[in-house]
Amino acid sequence: MGGPVRGEVPEVGDGPEYDLDFRAHPERYRHTPDEQGAFKIEPYKSELLPDWTVSDLTPAAEAAQTIHDRYRSYRDDGEFVGMDMARKYLQMGWTRAMRYAKYPGGRKYDDGEEREPERWYDTEKRRIARIYRFHLDRVRADPAYARAVDAHRERYGGD
Repeated sequence: MGGPVRGEVPEVGDGPEYDLDFRAHPERYRHTPDEQGAFKIEPYKSELLPDWTVSDLTPAAEAAQTIHDRYRSYRDDGEFVGMDMARKYLQMGWTRAMRYAKYPGGRKYDDGEEREPERWYDTEKRRIARIYRFHLDRVRADPAYARAVDAHRERYGGD
């Protein structure tokens, strides 16, 4: 499977984004089940990243809810790329918070060696991870999301 973009797309010179509006060109977006493209797919990155945080419980809970609300808005507007990007941000919130929950400072490696996770090193980050996972599971269980993934692959091809 390739990355989240079909074909060659140049990157923005002063940032990590692709030089392409994926709202205008959804055919260039390739669905991946991971978090690839979360910091590159515009305009969704600019719409979702400012709300995303795992720093503290209250802001993170608000962020997860806001991102889920954006997911529903993208779904209502028929924007699969936005739906999938919102899913990626929820997934990223879960995975990042879990790393901080298990590893002091969120560092999984120390001097190139993988550290043993501590269960649970940071209980607040564990709660944040559970909140993001709750919203992520809601997206994954949404029949409209599954239909949108299938429709996008059928319309534009898939790996």
